[in-house]
Amino acid sequence: MARDLQRTYRGRAWREDDPDDRRGLHEVGRAERAVLIASLSCRPVEEADRLSEMTDLLSTAGAEVVHRVVQHRDRPDPRLYLGKGRLDELAEWVKENTPDLVASEGDLTAGQQRHLEDRLKIRVVDRTGVILDIFALHARSAEGKLQVELAQMEYSYSRQEGLWQHLERLGGGVGTRGPGESQLESDRRMIRARMGVLRERIAEVGKSRETMREERMASAVTRVALAGYTNAGKSSLMNALTGAQVDVNDALFETLDPTTRAFSQDGMKVLVSDTVGFIRHLPHQLVESFRSTLDEVRDAHLIVYVADATEDDDGRAARAAAVEEVLDGIGADDVPRLLVLNKVDLLDTEDRDALVRRHPQAVMTSAVTGEGLDDVRERLMTAARARWERVEFEVPYSRGEVISAVYAHGRDVVQDAGPEGTTIRALMPPTDAARVRSLLSRPRGQPPR
Repeated sequence: MARDLQRTYRGRAWREDDPDDRRGLHEVGRAERAVLIASLSCRPVEEADRLSEMTDLLSTAGAEVVHRVVQHRDRPDPRLYLGKGRLDELAEWVKENTPDLVASEGDLTAGQQRHLEDRLKIRVVDRTGVILDIFALHARSAEGKLQVELAQMEYSYSRQEGLWQHLERLGGGVGTRGPGESQLESDRRMIRARMGVLRERIAEVGKSRETMREERMASAVTRVALAGYTNAGKSSLMNALTGAQVDVNDALFETLDPTTRAFSQDGMKVLVSDTVGFIRHLPHQLVESFRSTLDEVRDAHLIVYVADATEDDDGRAARAAAVEEVLDGIGADDVPRLLVLNKVDLLDTEDRDALVRRHPQAVMTSAVTGEGLDDVRERLMTAARARWERVEFEVPYSRGEVISAVYAHGRDVVQDAGPEGTTIRALMPPTDAARVRSLLSRPRGQPPR
């Protein structure tokens, strides 16, 4: 943008649109001190899970939770998020302890965020803002950075009004028109223009990805996508299966840019793609911005759903529902699934046996010890073979090029000589089988049409 938009609290300036500023505290190695607030009306188990997840999100973003304020009510206060009494208590605590920010477990409206900042005199962020910040920290590729910036622009668009509260008396309406309205509309025009530029750039970058995807879809190679809740061990499993060098850390959303690697077994190749992790109520801005990336999942022949074996049943079920929500949203609900329960090396015998009884069709794996990886590979090979076709051709002895084509593209080839030609049977990809049929139907030496 032509001009940085800044706010200052306690002498520290921070810019919403500057990724270098968001990385500032990460670079000096100091964690920000955060207050976690939540307005919840759920069971204690779900409450603990949601608060734990938000704490992990903040930790990944570079903040340490030093205080929690949880209010139990049917719905958050429409103006202040927290009730007035609880907010007064929080304001006193903030004044005495001077944390760096307040983070809300739920999403805040622009008005709620503005009113909380006015009352607390401190930076306030919500769940979506924290997730966007993590994505900004972890984006590596040009496409990933563009997608994150677009999502941030869409998120901040409705929040620009609060930047110009000092001009609100000149904001608009009879007798109040003036520079406040002009400045706000100027900012919004700049944001709209920037979003248009970002969409064009993403479309341009996406053309090469689409070309590669079309080539993969036209080939006979089986495509597999690793999907699952963030930090379930997808990247570790990817590295163990294919020998890829995907970054692996104990952090949420460590992998944003999809990585595709191949592995072969018995002459058959499988393409495996590691994709962005999912989370409960993944912000819609990110789902839309990363749609081209998520298409890797939608276009797969098989989705390997990776789950953390160490989670309790309730937590695993909640995370599975979150994953299914995203998969349904991108049109991947009808793609076959293979459940892989990772990190079984961290379970004792009793818990492991119980898990096997509850999920008899799942594959138990450990990307660390290598346990279960051969079973996963065999399941992927089975899925690949299921897509191939059993074929039988009667080939005249004069058509050696047809036999060569079958051997080049087929597996389990069996050849029986007859009086006038050869009967050849094989397992072949449907596209290659169609090419052989077309070759056999043409007179020898006639070029394809």
